[in-house]
Amino acid sequence: MSASDAFENAAALLFFNATAWANVADNAASSPFTLWYLSLHTADPGDAGSQTTSEIGYTSYARKSVARTSGGFTVTGGNTVLAANQDFVAGTGGSGTATHLGLGSATSGTGILEMSGTLTPNIVTGNGVTPRATTATAFDIS
Repeated sequence: MSASDAFENAAALLFFNATAWANVADNAASSPFTLWYLSLHTADPGDAGSQTTSEIGYTSYARKSVARTSGGFTVTGGNTVLAANQDFVAGTGGSGTATHLGLGSATSGTGILEMSGTLTPNIVTGNGVTPRATTATAFDIS
């Protein structure tokens, strides 16, 4: 069974922008998420992974917060991309190659990994390198 374009768009708007889905769902929880957190990974964390699974560990690394609004994500026709480039903290040591980008609920620690995907091109991290997820980075919930 496949999802319709209308379903994919409404689901993406609810998830990424906290936009109510008329007669189906809203964002009325007592303390709904207002941010999602991007994470860099050195391998595919997989469907059973958490935010720490294969998470990169260069010196000074921290997850990058993105607003759960249209200012954080652009949703068009069920397709979702970052609304602006997102720069991670520049490395002050260590190294590693980020091959995957994750999206999760926690600023640090295990956290729930909502989704992940391949980074193209991969990002080689290290001293003085500022990893960047661009507006070409797509998120697919279909």
